Amino acid sequence: MIVYNVTISVEADIHDDWFRWMRDEHIPDVMATGLFLDSRMVRVLAEEDAGLTYAVQYTCADRTTYERYRHEFAPALQAKTQARYGGRFVAFRTLLEVVHTA
Repeated sequence: MIVYNVTISVEADIHDDWFRWMRDEHIPDVMATGLFLDSRMVRVLAEEDAGLTYAVQYTCADRTTYERYRHEFAPALQAKTQARYGGRFVAFRTLLEVVHTA
C-alpha cells in the first residue's frame, strides 16, 4: 500500500473557503479518479502565525497506481488549485509506503 501525503499550509484569511473547497470539491475530484482506496484530511497541531496546516492523505494499492495518478490527473488538479488559491498556500508532497498496520 502507498500513501500519497500532501501537507498544505494555508493563509488564515482564506482558510474557511479553502477548507470547504477541499472537502466538497478537490478531495472528491481526486477520489473520482478511481485510483485511491480512501482519503483523509487531518490538521497539523502546531502553533503558526501565518495560517493553518493540514495533511491530506490518499491511499492506493501500489506505486504503479500512484504513478498513473501523478501523470494522468495530478497536473490538472494541481493547476485548478493554483488558479483558485495561488500564492495563498504552500504544499509539499510525500510518498509513503505502508510497512505495518495493527
